[in-house]
Amino acid sequence: MPDLIAHPLARLFLGLFAFLAVATLTGRVLARRGGDTATLANLTARIDSWWAMVAILAVTFLAGKIATIILFALVSFWCLREFISLTPTRPADHYTLAAAFYLFLPAQYVLLWDGWLPVFTIAIPVYAYLLLPVLSVLRGDTEDFLLRISKIQWALMLAVYCLSHAPALLMLRIGDYPVGPFGLLAFLLLIVQASDVLQYVFGKLFGKRRLAPSVSPNKTWEGLILGAGAATLLGGALHGLTPFGFAGALAMAAIITLAGALGGLVLSAVKRSLGAKDWGTMIEGHGGMLDRMDSIVFAAPLFFHLTNYFFV
Repeated sequence: MPDLIAHPLARLFLGLFAFLAVATLTGRVLARRGGDTATLANLTARIDSWWAMVAILAVTFLAGKIATIILFALVSFWCLREFISLTPTRPADHYTLAAAFYLFLPAQYVLLWDGWLPVFTIAIPVYAYLLLPVLSVLRGDTEDFLLRISKIQWALMLAVYCLSHAPALLMLRIGDYPVGPFGLLAFLLLIVQASDVLQYVFGKLFGKRRLAPSVSPNKTWEGLILGAGAATLLGGALHGLTPFGFAGALAMAAIITLAGALGGLVLSAVKRSLGAKDWGTMIEGHGGMLDRMDSIVFAAPLFFHLTNYFFV
């Protein structure tokens, strides 16, 4: 037990649980004192949801690589389902959808489990990209064909291909550093999600100039700059989880927080074009699963390839 508690990841999760305990207590105290009840209610719901998510991640990390890959495969399935649910298709696309859900999604994670990274990186953007329209065109329905196929291709790229690059970090062989590959995944998830929360908090406290009013009215320049800046500093503080060193961790954190913020804007634009506020209602205070993963979707491939190029 002492050896387990001494592990950097164990200390990280203990720290997260301690932080959540303080945040929960603070939220309850502020709620009793009154104030902006809508904002407090939203923050409280977010904190309550984070208890469950951090607990699931802690158990999964403890269980090992296979459990982590399975967890992300399930998350990809749910995100793909949410995206497709908001983008109606036609009967001619049923075989195409079946291939996306039951062929390419599991194949992507099997390739990851097998460690066949060269094929893992091209299976969906090459083979799925070409095969999916073939399956639809054989049904002979050409109405809105490009639009229909593009939606399915987008869904598969975002929910499966891009998201699968997060657990792909576990497959990188970076040599001997104390934490191991789980440290990279923990760093990615923590920094990107912390950036989301901090941008929200700083935006509520200091936000005046809206970042993209027609896309996401609640996002502000102040929230982006202060939130991403704080998350970048957090990345430097957590450099021990990575092989990057302090300066490298700062740079990586800055890159993935920016990528995550842009990803959130892009998927907000997609939702707005579909007339939806959230991708779903799975997680109280967070909307759907894809609402929580939108930043990870854009940050994970960039983080994976930069790490693979500079440190493997």
